[in-house]
Order: sequence, then structure tokens, then C-alpha cells
Amino acid sequence: MASLRKRSVQLSGHATSIALEPEFWAVLEAMAQAESLSLAAVIGHIDDARAGRPLASACRLAALAFAQGCS
Repeated sequence: MASLRKRSVQLSGHATSIALEPEFWAVLEAMAQAESLSLAAVIGHIDDARAGRPLASACRLAALAFAQGCS
């Protein structure tokens, strides 16, 4: 089982921590680079669209969609 890597980001002016597997962080970083955004901005967009889903889950689903070419 891959160990989780925790990172802190600012969302809507508040610090929050997200724990994800390194592979998901790598895809989120690729998303940020592809969209010419910071990682925090990408996570902010995911946060805005997550509709009550836990943030870590929403990040995993966004990363999966990006990796599958659906975003």
C-alpha cells in the first residue's frame, strides 16, 4: 500500500491539509502544468466543483479524469 503524502494549501483564505498517494499528487501537478496554474489553483477549482464530496476524494477523481483524458 502506498503511503499518503500530506500537503497544505490555502482554499478561500483558509489553510487545509490534503493527504493523497504520491501518484495522485503527480497527476495533479501535471494538471497544473497543463493548465498553466499553480497546484493550489487547481485544487481550488476542484474544491469549488466537489459538491459536498470529501476534498481528497474529489482530487483523486479529478486526477483520474485527467489521466483518462476526460477533463
